Amino acid sequence: MRKRVLWILLALSLGICAAGCGKKEAEVSAPAEEELSTEDEILAEEPEEASEEEEEEEEIGPEGMYRSELTNEWISEDLKEQRPIAVMVDNEKTALPHYGLTKADVVYEMMNSTLNDQITRFMVLFKDYDSVDQIGSVRSVRPTNLMIAPEWNAIVCHDGGPFYINPYLEKPHTDHFSGTFSRVNNGKPREFTEYILPGDMEKNFKNSSVSREYNDYRPTEPHFEFVSEKKPVKMEEKEGNFDCTLVDLPFGHNGSQLDYDAASGTYLYSEYGSAHKDPGNNNEQLAFKNVILQKMTFSQLDSHGYMVWNCLGSGEGYYITDGKAIPITWVKNAEQERTVYFDSASDEIEVNTGKTYIGFVPDTRWSELVVE
Repeated sequence: MRKRVLWILLALSLGICAAGCGKKEAEVSAPAEEELSTEDEILAEEPEEASEEEEEEEEIGPEGMYRSELTNEWISEDLKEQRPIAVMVDNEKTALPHYGLTKADVVYEMMNSTLNDQITRFMVLFKDYDSVDQIGSVRSVRPTNLMIAPEWNAIVCHDGGPFYINPYLEKPHTDHFSGTFSRVNNGKPREFTEYILPGDMEKNFKNSSVSREYNDYRPTEPHFEFVSEKKPVKMEEKEGNFDCTLVDLPFGHNGSQLDYDAASGTYLYSEYGSAHKDPGNNNEQLAFKNVILQKMTFSQLDSHGYMVWNCLGSGEGYYITDGKAIPITWVKNAEQERTVYFDSASDEIEVNTGKTYIGFVPDTRWSELVVE
């Protein structure tokens, strides 16, 4: 339309000049035609640019697949409404090797007791748990885990716990299965022999009123602000970014460590002085695309080492991916609300597609954390 109006104006101008101005005036108007040509080129480019932007925003995935809400990876659409499970996994050396952790989507590691040099325990989230042959070993749960799992609408899988967990188990947004999994004769003491095996979850659902699918307490917004593999997070553009190929966590008992592997673009997990291997997945080493560290206070519950993390609140931390780290802050206001992570510009961080490690680091040992 704009082009047509310009041509009409030009035609009128030429007509007027032809009638009253003579040949000389008509010749002077020639540059106006050149200007029009330049403007026409600009106008012709505008729709093309808009089309390219629209094309970038539209993503067509493989047939029958959708982006997982836990990793942003493509998984079967049949799992879209299935709730994840949050499995409590013992992290004492006797419990090694762990089975199934390399197939987990999100792995939390946090101090489980103030005794035993502040030994840690894993809470491991699986979306497609039926595809994993063996998960565990399964151990007891703590109040903190029952405050974190609801933000995923996850079903907690554990084997008992101290009486401190009772008020949390009674809350309507908490679903759990306790001590209802298989025993494996692995030659270890009984507390290290419970695992989730094929058929265990189906049996639990049949014998309870717990829903396999998301219920009324499902998340109302995405847990992470993911970016696709084609457009990874531009960490080098983030304020305060620095190179990070080593994360040495101040977990005295097991000595957790994450080393960046540039070939795979992931952080490889080690503890007790050696690589963490999964015999349930061809001895693959536990690896993460994203690492999130949260500085947090905790409260001692008694002299037996029981404690609870003050995970409802806010604090500082780091987001680490692709060999870079940035300082962040975190906020969680309620058990059912997700933990939100912000960069130094107060924008919610973008997270790369892939598996995530989340570590709670005591404020009392934060100065011992090595991120370099």
